[in-house]
Amino acid sequence: MKSNLKKIELDTITSTPSSPKPKKSLSQLFIYIGIAIVACLIVFGVLLYPIKDVIAQAKVLSAVGKEAAVAIKEQDLVKAKVGLTKTRESLAVFQQEYNRLHSLQFVPFVRSYIKDGDHVIRAAFAGLDAGTKAIEALEPNADLLGLKGKSTFVSGTADDRIQTAVKTMNALIPKVNGMADDIDRLRNELDAVNPNRYPVKIGKTLIRPQIIAAKETIDNAANIFVNAQPLLTSLPSILGEPTDKRYLVLFQNDKELRSTGGFITAYAQFRFSRGKAILEKADDIYALDAAMIRKFTAPAEILTYHKGVYNLYIRDSNLSPDFKTSMQKFEDLYAYAAGKEKIDGIIAVDTHVLVEALKILGPMYVYGREFSAVVDKRCDCPRAVYELEDYSTRPVNYIRTARKDIIGVLLHSILQQALGVSPSKYWGKLFQMVLSEINEKHILAYFHNEKAQKGAESFNMGGRIMTASDSAAILKYSEGKGWDYLHVNGSNMSGAKSNMFISEKITKDTTINANGTLTTKLMVDYKNPYPGSDCGLESGGLCLNAPLRNWVRIYTPAGSTLIESKGTQSPKDNKPIPMITNNSLGKTVFEGFLIVNPLGTARLELAYTSPVNLLNGTYNILIQKQPGTDGQQILLRLNGRDRKSFKLISDTEISL
Repeated sequence: MKSNLKKIELDTITSTPSSPKPKKSLSQLFIYIGIAIVACLIVFGVLLYPIKDVIAQAKVLSAVGKEAAVAIKEQDLVKAKVGLTKTRESLAVFQQEYNRLHSLQFVPFVRSYIKDGDHVIRAAFAGLDAGTKAIEALEPNADLLGLKGKSTFVSGTADDRIQTAVKTMNALIPKVNGMADDIDRLRNELDAVNPNRYPVKIGKTLIRPQIIAAKETIDNAANIFVNAQPLLTSLPSILGEPTDKRYLVLFQNDKELRSTGGFITAYAQFRFSRGKAILEKADDIYALDAAMIRKFTAPAEILTYHKGVYNLYIRDSNLSPDFKTSMQKFEDLYAYAAGKEKIDGIIAVDTHVLVEALKILGPMYVYGREFSAVVDKRCDCPRAVYELEDYSTRPVNYIRTARKDIIGVLLHSILQQALGVSPSKYWGKLFQMVLSEINEKHILAYFHNEKAQKGAESFNMGGRIMTASDSAAILKYSEGKGWDYLHVNGSNMSGAKSNMFISEKITKDTTINANGTLTTKLMVDYKNPYPGSDCGLESGGLCLNAPLRNWVRIYTPAGSTLIESKGTQSPKDNKPIPMITNNSLGKTVFEGFLIVNPLGTARLELAYTSPVNLLNGTYNILIQKQPGTDGQQILLRLNGRDRKSFKLISDTEISL
């Protein structure tokens, strides 16, 4: 009944003469809605209209920026200076237009994107500031360097050119600190931009991956410059300005791998005078050993793992994987070499550096031999490598009076070729190549000068085993603060040049325990798919591929405990024996020996625990590359899952 009554009442009401009122109210409602819509359109139109001007100015800025980029690429300092000035002016106009968008910051989801734009604009200004400082430093010698119009750089001798370059470095040094501050500011501004706020792609256009790639590229470039700052400021002094400096340049043959990158095959002594490189001597490392006025008994490592060697020679002094430690031992022995001269440091290079330089400079001819980067079918390796091995290693029936001085002559030829033309032809490519070779640990340095050594280490050129957060500024690794660590170090103890033919795969399977400690199962797989060489002395064959007698050390976080191991054997009778544990360079080290035959494989397996307390649930690890190695394959597993696979080409930090 109540429901019917309500219906009736409703019918009665709607049948009265006042029924048109709701229609009037409805029409008013539509009017109000229309007014609201128009008001919103006006408000948002006023707010969003600046976007059109921002887009238009962005196009202008892009065009001006491209002009400046072309001028820089062409190494035309005059045009580059004009281009940077125009870019700064255009960027300032763009910033003014962009600031009009700040009125949209009250919209919650828009605010973050507008702030990102502000960060990018400030980063751009910081980059322009750094570029302007560089131009101001280079400008006084732009014509000499071939960076402005017609170059007079090529009119002098190679020595004149390098001295001009060192003079320019001196002018650049006062600007370096300011440039580093600008670049660091650029990096910090871009770090504030979160790529995860952006979609992976819009339509077919990738968005987030491009932002990530751009950030990583700029961040890496900024890291290189900022961390190279101490080294850059020391360069004039290192190159003999104003006082002469003398260095030994060691050639480490990475095809016969040793702890710091390779067997020390030869050496060259260079004196630098205001940048001028003077080759004073170059010889076989055996000649230096022959000049020793005292003999030293071989340490336990040599007696245990080497074959038929009972004394410690200079050529075997690089036993420690820490380059500074090995070079200090080198100098301890070098002090007893007749005819030695006072040196200011040691620089080491391997075959990779020679090959990369030849790719840029082209073939070179030394002692009637062609050294080039072209692959030689006789070894499936660059011809330069084969010629070096053939010249220095193949048995001959006559006495070689300068058996391995060829290294010094080749290095000097490379320097002369690099300096023999305008910088615009080679210097840019060579500079990038040197940076890459340092990053990949094919160039190492140890300096007596404390500032220069600190500069080398801050750039990760010192070849150090990391034990503290300030050992290398280029790394974030901090000992004992939630970081795992791994360094696999192999030494060829009398196995010809077999490292040329062997590939390695390192698998680290890490389990995070309830108490934050780690349990690791590590596997190192070795494979040699090539047949053995003719290693008979009577036949005169070139012995390159022979059984590898591999002394291997696994560096882990201090306090790690070995659970089990297999795959290692006794160096005396080849019977299986477990790895041994010791402590070195602030790490716990698991050590053993194994043999890898031509057309054969070998596997090292071990399990160990590490007292690493993880922070914030993130697994961090620093994997340090052994100098001289080239692309070991790494597979990281975490709690039984494959997480990351990559080639180890440089010291690498990973967070999972």
